[in-house]
Amino acid sequence: MTTAHRPTATGPAPTQVFDWHAETRLLGRRDEADLEALRAAIREGCEVSVTPEGISPVPGGAAGFLRLRSGGTTGPAKVIRRTHASWIASFEVNRGHLGLGPDDTYGILGLPVHSLALYAIVEAAHIGADIVDLAAFRPRQQVAGLADQGVTVLYATPTQLRLLTATGHPLPALRHVLCGGGHMGRALRDAVVRCAPNATVTEFYGAAETSFIAWGEGSGDAGGVGRAYPGVEIRIDPPGAAAGEIWVKSPYLFSGYAEGDSPDTRWRDGFVTVGEIGTLGPDGFLTVAGRRNRMVTIADQNVFPEDVELFLLSHPGLTHCAVIPRPDPQRGTVLVAVVDALPAGATPEALLRACRDRFGPLAAPRDLFVMPDMALTASGKPDLARIATMVERRA
Repeated sequence: MTTAHRPTATGPAPTQVFDWHAETRLLGRRDEADLEALRAAIREGCEVSVTPEGISPVPGGAAGFLRLRSGGTTGPAKVIRRTHASWIASFEVNRGHLGLGPDDTYGILGLPVHSLALYAIVEAAHIGADIVDLAAFRPRQQVAGLADQGVTVLYATPTQLRLLTATGHPLPALRHVLCGGGHMGRALRDAVVRCAPNATVTEFYGAAETSFIAWGEGSGDAGGVGRAYPGVEIRIDPPGAAAGEIWVKSPYLFSGYAEGDSPDTRWRDGFVTVGEIGTLGPDGFLTVAGRRNRMVTIADQNVFPEDVELFLLSHPGLTHCAVIPRPDPQRGTVLVAVVDALPAGATPEALLRACRDRFGPLAAPRDLFVMPDMALTASGKPDLARIATMVERRA
């Protein structure tokens, strides 16, 4: 089979478009401009662009399309074009499997330019749930707002959940917590369960290009996500390999890039990959090792920095972590860890020793830096390119 980049899809206008339900209320807002613009664009039924520059109709665009900015963690941000129908299909899956509906209230922790927040806003509006906008507030204010408004559904990243659970504020009204944008790990899942004892905690894996790929309860080992999301077919290439590239076919895939491109995103026979490496067990359980373009070889051993990041983030008190490769004359490459803070009573030496105990002396970081002003992308993830530059300056 041949592999090629798929051109930006245009095609006929989709038959399905987003709906802003008449019963959906906007609550808890400080600055309503973004959501008002999104609501107006959806009600017009036109192609909508959601980028850091704002929310607006696309001149000459076809009805039923959405443009959104990808996170750009490992490279320049790209503008992704997808049909409304590709998201509506997953709205219906979530409505059926999770029992979501007009009686629910969604909490929104990020701006619409963040794809996870945008998805939650549009899903809530489409099914008629209320929306509590808390993006402008700090974690303590956010968790208080979630409690005061009786929020029942929360889409959040692992970083957002770490900040919320660190406040110690209970959220008994939550009945669904859906975590995307990174692996939770057992420690964070346990913290969420303590904070929201009545909630079903679901971790999902996907990308802006693919939407949902797999989901599960979030208690698997490092990198373990769950089984295929309904309607998704997952393949590992090469077939039969212990680990390989994750390829996906589903109704939820994007239509192409409206701006930018990625050499890691390739199409083949209706399947797409974004360059993630993983394994698919005999029981259909997907484990994600990390991005192919982040994998490094240290003394002939393949190492994924994401594994080390997840381990360090399991220590309470850490919110952001980035593990950066640096050239080394003996090993070819060594890793350097960057954290935004140190856990109470911990030292860089103690964290490095814990990494050596967990991963061995080759895969463990050689150094650890504390950067309270760690560079982040617009979606709140560590900006690896900028952090690498900062590491070079400090090394």
